[in-house]
Parts: sequence; structure tokens; C-alpha cells
Amino acid sequence: MKVAFFDTKPYDKLWFDPMAKESDIKIKYFENKLNDDTAVMAKGYDAVCVFVNDTINAQVIAILAQIGVKLIALRCSGYNNVDFKAAKEHNIKVVRVPSYSPSAVAEHTAALLLAVNRKTHKAYIRTKDSNFNINGLLGFDLAGKTAGIIGTGQIGRMFIDICRGFKMQVIAYDLYPKENSGIDYVTLDELFKRSHVISLHCPLTKETKHLINEQTIQKMQDNVFIINTSRGALIDTTALIEGLKSKKIGGAGLDVYEEESEYFFEDYSNEIIEDDELARLLAFPNVVMTSHQGFFTKEALEAIARVTINNLKEFENGKITNEVVLKDNSIVEKRN
Repeated sequence: MKVAFFDTKPYDKLWFDPMAKESDIKIKYFENKLNDDTAVMAKGYDAVCVFVNDTINAQVIAILAQIGVKLIALRCSGYNNVDFKAAKEHNIKVVRVPSYSPSAVAEHTAALLLAVNRKTHKAYIRTKDSNFNINGLLGFDLAGKTAGIIGTGQIGRMFIDICRGFKMQVIAYDLYPKENSGIDYVTLDELFKRSHVISLHCPLTKETKHLINEQTIQKMQDNVFIINTSRGALIDTTALIEGLKSKKIGGAGLDVYEEESEYFFEDYSNEIIEDDELARLLAFPNVVMTSHQGFFTKEALEAIARVTINNLKEFENGKITNEVVLKDNSIVEKRN
């Protein structure tokens, strides 16, 4: 089986090469992201392997179908960047990695919360400059505060456990509550009203896009902290900036950004950031932003490579697992 691997980073090869060799899968690595211009590079390949910021719209899928690609293998759990209607029309299968390491993302969520609360990012810079003044670094005890968790899949539940370890009160919202989980589910409005910290762990869909917006921010407590390690477009960035400016939002920890595809995973340290909203977020002293690294642990990378290679091998053998399909205008996952 021949696979065109897009948006390649050095760490991808480290984990995929030995597993692909063992499974007799031939991978051609491309540093380019998959999009309308680069899709033709997959000519002669059976499948493409793509990541979160690759573009897999109707036009790209049409090109892939025309040049003979039969499978889109996502090496991630999210699939909001895929046009499933087009994939169905062109009979191209889509598979993903449904779970790799919930601990990795949940722990990074906690790291962002602690950093934005206790200003460790600012303290680090000060002490590196031999400035040991602690004025302006005041935080608050997490113990006794209320954490509102939106989305209670594996990552959300793992973060709930972490919050409980901090002795926080935890409430949650999910369209599909987990039965017999011991989780205190409430309505979204109640979660917004009661939470000192709101953490997002839900997928990006038409229903959840801009879940955090001007109206919902007004329902929140003053000085609320918002943490997002899921998908950037869950938050209306303009509304977030206004909330930070008005001090309605006390701080934000962001591992994702609404328009991240151009910048995240790349080095722009010697260039001017032309995205005004991204530049504005980076300027706030009470915003801690990382570049979509929540998944970035050894355990997670090993799991991503293993499941992706298995998905490819099984497709080659006429079997398909972890498939995501469009059914009755809804996106569902099939596991055979």
C-alpha cells in the first residue's frame, strides 16, 4: 500500500517509519499541507494521511478521487476539516484515530489553567532576568472553586478527575451525558453562571461552533477563566478579546485558535504576525497560548502511529475500522 503523508514533521517520521516498514506500507512524506494546490501530489498513491490543519474540502476530495486515492486516514481524532458529503459522493473512505492519550490533553489543560492562574509564564521571564519581584503575580486557590466542563468524553472525564484532585467542585454539560458516571450534569446556562473556570472538551460541529460568544460570555461570572484544548472555533475570537478587554474574562489558556492553520506548527519567530486577532491575543498578559501541543507526548504519538498504520493495513486487507461516515445528514463513526 502506498500512502501520501501530508504536513510532515520530524517527529512523525520517528514514529511512523518503523511501524510502516513492519506492515509493508510505503509512505511518501510531504512537508506541504494538503489543500487545493497540493492534492495532485497524491497521484499514484492509495491513501493520504492527514492532520488537523490539512484542508479536506469538496474540491480537494474531488481531486483525490480523480487521481485514484481511495482512503483518507486522519492521524487525529477530530474530523471537522473533512467534507463528508463529498467523500461519500466520491466513494472515498475516511478513518481516524478515535483515542490516543486522553491523559496527554487533560494534563496539558491543567498546565494551562495553572499557568494562567499563577502567572508562571510571567514569573519565568522575570526570574530569567534576575527580577524576583512577585507583584502582579497574584492568583487564587483552585480548591473550592467550580470548574465547568463542556464535553465529557475521555479527555473531559480525565480532566474532571484532575479538577477533583485539586478539590474543585465540578459541574458538566454534554449533549449525551455519560450514565452512571457520578458527574453532576447541568444546563449550559447554569454552567456558565456558576463556573469560575470553564474548560472545553467537545468536538467542533455546526452546533458547537462559537459556543463561547458575546451572549454566552455575558452569562458568565466576572473574572471567569476559559481554557480550550479542543478546537479553536469553539470560541468566537472577537468576543473573547472583548471579554478580556472588559475584564469580564479574567484569563484564558488556549492550545488552539480559530484561524490557526496558517501559523500553528510553524516557526514565525522572525516574521510579523499578520493575523490581528492572533497578535492581540498574544499581547494579553493574562492569556497563555500554546501551539496545539496538548497531544504531544511520547505515549500519544506512539498510539497515533499504531492506530493509523493499523487503519491503513486493515483497509488494504479489505476491512475497515474507525471509519467516519455521513448517514442521514449526520456524521457517525462505524466500528466493524
